[in-house]
Amino acid sequence: MNRLWARIHGRVQGVGFRWHVLHRARTLELTGWVRNRADGSVEVLAEGPRHALTCLLEVLRKGPAGARVTRVEEVWAEVPPQHDGFEIDH
Repeated sequence: MNRLWARIHGRVQGVGFRWHVLHRARTLELTGWVRNRADGSVEVLAEGPRHALTCLLEVLRKGPAGARVTRVEEVWAEVPPQHDGFEIDH
């Protein structure tokens, strides 16, 4: 199982970014979570097949209409699955 951790910077809060990621991750059958950070960034932890995570990463780099992504930090790992479903973490 592959894991992608990402932090997305730019105009990414208040534009539906988390809902956009939630919908796409569920469509790709990934597990994990997405959440806003106090510094204005959005953080994502997703698990699943590498090709699906790569598709999600492209979504993170673009964001929904109204978002302006300036930078995406990413860390990849191979781990045993640890999540059931994909959720917005508050």
